[in-house]
Amino acid sequence: MQLPSLKLPARWRRQRPTPTLPLVLGPHSIYILPSRAGWGLGIVLLCMLLAAINYSLNLGFLLTFVIVGMALSSMLHTWRNLAWLQVNASAPAPVFAGQHIQLQLELSDNRQRARYAVGAALALETAVYTDIAAGLSATLTLSLASKQRGWMQVGPIALSTSFPAGLFRVWTSFPSPLRCLIYPAPAEPGLPLPEGAIPGGSEGETLRRGDDDFSGLRPYQAGDSPRRIDWKASSREQGLYSRDFHAAAHEQCWLDLAQTPGKNLEHRLSQLTRWVMDAHEQSLSYGLQLPGITLEPAHGEAHYHACLRALALLGQR
Repeated sequence: MQLPSLKLPARWRRQRPTPTLPLVLGPHSIYILPSRAGWGLGIVLLCMLLAAINYSLNLGFLLTFVIVGMALSSMLHTWRNLAWLQVNASAPAPVFAGQHIQLQLELSDNRQRARYAVGAALALETAVYTDIAAGLSATLTLSLASKQRGWMQVGPIALSTSFPAGLFRVWTSFPSPLRCLIYPAPAEPGLPLPEGAIPGGSEGETLRRGDDDFSGLRPYQAGDSPRRIDWKASSREQGLYSRDFHAAAHEQCWLDLAQTPGKNLEHRLSQLTRWVMDAHEQSLSYGLQLPGITLEPAHGEAHYHACLRALALLGQR
């Protein structure tokens, strides 16, 4: 089930400022219309009223007006189910292009009023529903597919409810001030890390895998020497594992966009993203060389995300 999109005249949309979070849904920011069931009930009530008038049926008048009163009462309760609800959210964590953004949306009640079947959605995605206890809050995880690297606006957030009778639908839609950083989609694994010279290093100092020190196990890759396969570890685990060696004096590697293979810029950025992930998994100290940007060799989570951020924003404003 998808939430209805709110289409306003262009002159109204231009005058509508982007709200700041947290946001309280006041009475002027939510809208109500009969649902399909509500329109159907309205037609039935109209027929009942005409029949009661035509045949002068007092019981028909009574039944019609009782049902009308119940419907109007449900309209008030449906409106109250969404009114004065507090909405809050924080910027979603970065993801790789093609993955889904996960937005944590917090809905809170500050009127000591329980809320039921409140739905939320991003853009035209499927709505997620939750109940909110009186005076408490509930958290919804909203998902949105990412497309390309760089900053991506989360887009409008839509809230909706039809509780309790389903005769009316109350909804609101507002632009979100949040955005998410999209990292380049990593290339398929297989291409080994580059063996390049350390910029500024002494003559003959290179960055390569060596045979001096055992550094751990890694999943088997096509082209690995059979002598490096750890058959004992492979027998205990699922799949093959190769022993990885590094020369003791060469624990750094440089990743340079100018020397990265690829058909175009996006392909080379995808390969660099894969190498950054591989170097991070192997706990190597790695640096990144981009046009106008140089990140000195380091390791750890902060350096890992700094490199991915630089790749995501390369060439973008």
